[in-house]
Formats: sequence, structure tokens, C-alpha cells
Amino acid sequence: MIVWLNGTHGVGKTTTSGIVQQMLPDARILDAEKVGEVLMDISPGLPPTGNFQDWQPWRPLVVETARRVLEFTGGVLVMPMTVLVEDYWREISDGLAGHGIPVRHFVLHADQATLRDRIQNDDVLGPSAFRFAYVEPYAQAARTWLHHEAEVIDTTDITPDQAARHIADMVLGS
Repeated sequence: MIVWLNGTHGVGKTTTSGIVQQMLPDARILDAEKVGEVLMDISPGLPPTGNFQDWQPWRPLVVETARRVLEFTGGVLVMPMTVLVEDYWREISDGLAGHGIPVRHFVLHADQATLRDRIQNDDVLGPSAFRFAYVEPYAQAARTWLHHEAEVIDTTDITPDQAARHIADMVLGS
């Protein structure tokens, strides 16, 4: 099984995924961003883009990587990754389904004021123009498709531990 944690940059996916991983038996974290980093390291570089998710190979490579890791290890993969383009999510989720891999898709949500405050006051990364740039695209995806395609966990007034416990309880109860 895959537990996919979606949501915009700075909402707490990485922090929450580490806690979820500890709460689920035989779980590992697979960060699909690392697949993007592999593509970014190709030399000479691939055609310029503002987001490695736009490169066609990224989506099937994410599917294939997850499939191969699960085939090798079994268990659960917790995958923290922002995907805000509906067609990209469909390509990934359909690819995983084609391999018979069940996916629990969660969106970590926070209201815009809370999200902007978290990004501005991040003790590790500091304020990030990159993260701020995705606040509105996330809001647009949430309004149009994303919240209909996932189980939404509102993190505005809860801690990452509480969000993780909620996710783990939902996964273990399924």
C-alpha cells in the first residue's frame, strides 16, 4: 500500500510523513522528489522547466520506483509529495492502480494565513519564495479537484503528531 501525503509546500508533509512511518507496521518513506532530483542531475540538462514534474519521465518513474520498492520490501510506502496538476495525479494514481497497488491519498491542508505564517517562520528552511509561490496554485487545485480526490486533513489547528495519528488510525482501520 501507498500512503500519499499531498498538500502544498510548507504544510508539513515531510514532518508528518516521518511520524506516520513510525506508526505504521513495516512502513518506509519514499520521497518522490528524489526521482525529480535524478532527472535534474542529467547532463546536459533536460529541457528547461519550472518544475521537474513537468518532465514526462518523472511520473512513470515515480510509479515504477514505488512498484519496485514495494515488490522488494512489501509493507507500506509513505510518500510525501505535492502534486497539484490533476493530469499528473491521474497518471501516477492510474499507474499504481494498474500494478494493483492500493493508494490512500491524503491532503494536508491549512488555511492560507496559517500556511503563510508557517512558511515565513520555518526554523529549518527560513522564508521561501518557492513555497510562497505555490500557495495560490494549491488553493486553485483544492477548489477544483484535489480535495475531491483525497482525504483532507485540516492541520490548521493540530500538530503534526495529531495529523499523523489521524492518518495512521484511518489507514489501520481500513
